[in-house]
Amino acid sequence: MKVLLQRVTAASVKVDDQVVGRIGKGLVAFVGVTGDDSERDIQYLVDKVVNLRIFSDENDKFNISATEIGAEVLIISQFTLMADTRKGRRPSFIGAAAPEYAESLFNMFIDEILKTGITVAEGRFQQHMLVEIHNDGPVTIMLDSKDKFN
Repeated sequence: MKVLLQRVTAASVKVDDQVVGRIGKGLVAFVGVTGDDSERDIQYLVDKVVNLRIFSDENDKFNISATEIGAEVLIISQFTLMADTRKGRRPSFIGAAAPEYAESLFNMFIDEILKTGITVAEGRFQQHMLVEIHNDGPVTIMLDSKDKFN
C-alpha cells in the first residue's frame, strides 16, 4: 500500500462538478492498494499519516504532527500510484488490487484514520475526480508500507 502525502493549506475534490470533500489546513492522502496489502499495511500507514512530523514549529522545523495541530485529512483513492513504468511507454497497473479488494482496504484506511479523531473528507472510489490542492511548502512525501515489512 502506498500513500502520497501532501501538506496543504486547503484542498477539495469534485465529482461531476460537485464538491464532495473539502478541508482546510492539513494533509491530502492519495492511497493506492496492491493485491497483497492487508490490515497490517493499513495500521502502519495510518500511524505514519497521523504522527509524521511534517508541520513546522516556531523555528520552522518539521516537529509537529497532524494529530498535534488538529489537521484535517482529505483521502483520495489513486490506483495510479501502483503504476509500473519500467518497460515501454505505457504504465502497467497489474500490481494494483482488484477494485472490490482495493475499495474494501481503502474504506478500512478511512475508518482507521477516523478512529484517531482526525477530521476526514474523502473522494469517491473509482470516480473521475478533480482535486484542487494548495500544497504548503511544497511538502510531498511518499509512504510505502513495504518499506516497513521488507
